[in-house]
Amino acid sequence: MNLLYCLIGLGNPGAKYHQTRHNAGFLVIDQLLEHFQSGLGNGFQSQYSKVRFSGQELLLVKPQTYMNLSGEAVVQIVNYYKIPLEKVLVIYDDLDLPVGALRFRTSGSAGGHNGVKSIIQHLNTTEFARVRIGIGRPPAGVSVPDFVLTSVSREEQELFQSGIRTAAAAALAFVEKGPVYTMNHFNSSKRADKKL
Repeated sequence: MNLLYCLIGLGNPGAKYHQTRHNAGFLVIDQLLEHFQSGLGNGFQSQYSKVRFSGQELLLVKPQTYMNLSGEAVVQIVNYYKIPLEKVLVIYDDLDLPVGALRFRTSGSAGGHNGVKSIIQHLNTTEFARVRIGIGRPPAGVSVPDFVLTSVSREEQELFQSGIRTAAAAALAFVEKGPVYTMNHFNSSKRADKKL
């Protein structure tokens, strides 16, 4: 059997958080679930689905621990399925990128993102791939915690949705063509709409 890939989108569970900036990772997983016409099961403090793509088995994962404890769920599913770290991809929002922009990296620090900080702590490594989706910076007078829990503005909606679609395509490129291809084709300082 081919080794599993694990694609993990970060976010907060619950309807009130659904379309917020901080849930960009969840929205990418939703896009992939729609693409594969797959539903979600429950386990490992997560909602997850197992699908097949390009001869590989993929786990599509939405941790249900709330963002700051994401690592608790991730370490359970990675350990249970014995997934090698080079086959783990974490997808999440990034304040330091413009809305809809994408950045793929194979390792790195948490960059102030509490969900990623928790994953690094529980996996005890920074050596896992990640796709960051730009959500922009808060306007003057708005705190970061408040900003990430708001929805994108109507003006930004198209850019944001473009980023979600492109991140889903990047996740599948990572599985099918590897990290070098993904980095070369998906890193952008502005949106690059690549559909599934």
